[in-house]
Amino acid sequence: MDCTIASVDRIDCRLVAHRWAYAEAAAAQIDAHWAARRAANPAMYDGAVLLACRAELTRGDDGARVLRLDAFETRFSRFLAWRDFGWPDKGVFNFFAMPAARSSDGAFLVGEMGPDHSSAGQRYFPCGTPDPSDVTAAGAVDLAGSLRRELCEETGLVAAEGAETDGWTVIFDEQYIACLKRLDWPQEAPALAARVRGFLAAETRPELCDVHMLAPGRYDDLRLPGFMTAFLAQAAETG
Repeated sequence: MDCTIASVDRIDCRLVAHRWAYAEAAAAQIDAHWAARRAANPAMYDGAVLLACRAELTRGDDGARVLRLDAFETRFSRFLAWRDFGWPDKGVFNFFAMPAARSSDGAFLVGEMGPDHSSAGQRYFPCGTPDPSDVTAAGAVDLAGSLRRELCEETGLVAAEGAETDGWTVIFDEQYIACLKRLDWPQEAPALAARVRGFLAAETRPELCDVHMLAPGRYDDLRLPGFMTAFLAQAAETG
């Protein structure tokens, strides 16, 4: 399936009450799947995560391009089974914010998921499925805050060291909605990668097992999800 790429000025995401009928109907299958996945990888934790039950590209009253998302809370085991079973409920989306950290010589910092991760071996920008800690007191989901937190937790980098570009690149890839913001870093690729590898070496159980600096371009690599190959290809065209 081809990805759809959109540029937006802002993302408005709010937490809503939603009864996930699919997860209720498939509860026995989900529990069995979780038991099998946990047996293979005991490090996985069935915490609360946020998925979206509505996604819409629209215009704000101010004319801004806006991605509107309605998010709801569920368990990681439900999300994992839904993903692994091939997205049986097409009305739900896995959305997340990703920092596309670009070195001063034009390469992007890409993490490789470690063996304890549910997507072990996959390569993509540091990110995580939002969770209740990303919800503000007003009920908004702070995706920019999620982006900065995941970058620091996974790589040790502080987003404020880079220059954030305006707006977001949003990539729709089946049920994935990847919300990317480019951060221009003042270091060249070798120094940036070495810095992150030093951080990973000092961690007891890092989420990433390695990082890679990828130049913009077209990649035929099954370790890169579709939204990653779409972003890197577009970056080669737009600079």
